[in-house]
Amino acid sequence: MTKSKDNLPTIDNVSVEDRVTIETGLRRGATRREVMSWLVASGATIAVAGSIVTSAKKALAATPKKGGKLKFASDLHGPSDTLDPGLNTSTIDYTRSRSMYNSLCQINDDLSTRPELAEEYSSNESVTEWTFKLRKNVKFHDGSNFTADDVLYTMSRHYGDKSTSTAKPLVADVKEWKKVDSHTVKAIMSSPNADLPVILGTPQFKILKDGTTDFQKSVGTGPFVTTEFKPGQRSLHKRNDHYWRDGANVEEIEIFAITDKVARTSALLSGDIDLMQALDPKAIRQIESTDGVGIWSVASGAYFGICAMTHTSPGNNPDFVKALQYIQRREKIVKSVLKGQGTVGNDHPINIAYGADHCQELPQRTHDLDKAKFHLKKSGITSAELNVAEVGPGMTDICLLAQREAQKIGLDLQVKKVPNDGYWGAIWMKTPLNVVTWNMRPTANVMINLAFAPDAPWNDTLWNSKRLGKLLVESRGVTDLAKRHEMYCEMQRLISVGSDEFPPSGMVIPAHRNYLDAKSDKIEGIGRMPLGSLGGYEWPEFAWRTDA
Repeated sequence: MTKSKDNLPTIDNVSVEDRVTIETGLRRGATRREVMSWLVASGATIAVAGSIVTSAKKALAATPKKGGKLKFASDLHGPSDTLDPGLNTSTIDYTRSRSMYNSLCQINDDLSTRPELAEEYSSNESVTEWTFKLRKNVKFHDGSNFTADDVLYTMSRHYGDKSTSTAKPLVADVKEWKKVDSHTVKAIMSSPNADLPVILGTPQFKILKDGTTDFQKSVGTGPFVTTEFKPGQRSLHKRNDHYWRDGANVEEIEIFAITDKVARTSALLSGDIDLMQALDPKAIRQIESTDGVGIWSVASGAYFGICAMTHTSPGNNPDFVKALQYIQRREKIVKSVLKGQGTVGNDHPINIAYGADHCQELPQRTHDLDKAKFHLKKSGITSAELNVAEVGPGMTDICLLAQREAQKIGLDLQVKKVPNDGYWGAIWMKTPLNVVTWNMRPTANVMINLAFAPDAPWNDTLWNSKRLGKLLVESRGVTDLAKRHEMYCEMQRLISVGSDEFPPSGMVIPAHRNYLDAKSDKIEGIGRMPLGSLGGYEWPEFAWRTDA
């Protein structure tokens, strides 16, 4: 936790909502006294309010410095690491892609969108046709010009039976991408979709050069040029001096993973790295008490999941899944495992971070050993093996806690610890019981579509609900807020509880987590967009060194 010289909180300690209010007020001309009065009215002392406002004004006034190298350590890597955005599945992939490429649209900290490679965009009244006017004088790293042909090629990779894109369901309702002229394209929809700009701002839709097939030598329009890429080892990225925007601040970034959470934290404390993803909540106090480093926590809808594959035993038994759900110590997980950096889950992916689309009226599933024992006995299952990798800080502890609770109802839940390296390619969606961690997505529709739609490549448990698929499509064109909420409530109920006609999804979601990362105090410019680590992977372009 960042403190002032007098050991008082700074702007980094306030909630995301308060931070936005304070910084927005200062940018719009609010005086120091006015902002302090807001904080005092909220219960802060004058000293605390003064410290927070001082640090906020200092941060806003700071001018980024150019130069230096930055080292970032993720938590997972392996031979499946890729520079192909359409195949990206991990933080390390997303971060590399953000350094190399741009998107048509960019997502802001408040999850609204702004133009990026699209200079502007608009839709017709029925939201069945979107027009994107592209920026001119943008060049790829090899010097070639960015045009509409690059957009059409990129989007074509998300369609057809041969497409390997992990995000193809998100744009399945675009029936045609049409070139209007060299710098204008249209997306013609098969059904209304007001979410298209924010979908195009997600990592898989980074724009490629027309015809790109070799992703060892891929070029983009982004702030960095990749000079070295070794899957499962590291990548090096040099600043693009011909970038179409102001350009990155640091000269070079090095991206790699340290899969052991203790070793990763030690590397930050010793100065061997500058940024680290996925701080172990157990290390919060250590980071807070060490000069020169601080935590970077952003509230979100990211979640931990235990996946019971529904096409095979034991996940194809709904009573077994219910037993797993009822043994979860949700409040204890948030308090003890996550150290308060999260919220309880309800076995579906949409929490309060999604605003009005969260179904607050759906009863919260609680720890209930009597119900768990009833459903386990009904299932006839007495043992199962759960494959666990530390895919997110606390995942292993969550599963070990479940193992202890399982013993109380007569279930021998064997927790098999497997390596982080190569987990996504070898274990996830391939063994009957495994674990997953999902980043938050910009809308509830995008989140559910990616992880639970019947044809989604990342449908963790291979659950197939045609009713949910129908609701996903229909809800995109609904503008009546009450009706929209009703539809999203039904979707969350189908995933968590099921219906008379169809069982629930096979997912156990005991908790949602904050993005909890850590950084050197010498690094500034990290955002707070809540869709991924360190401000939604946006840092490569904007981070800078105070000691440059």
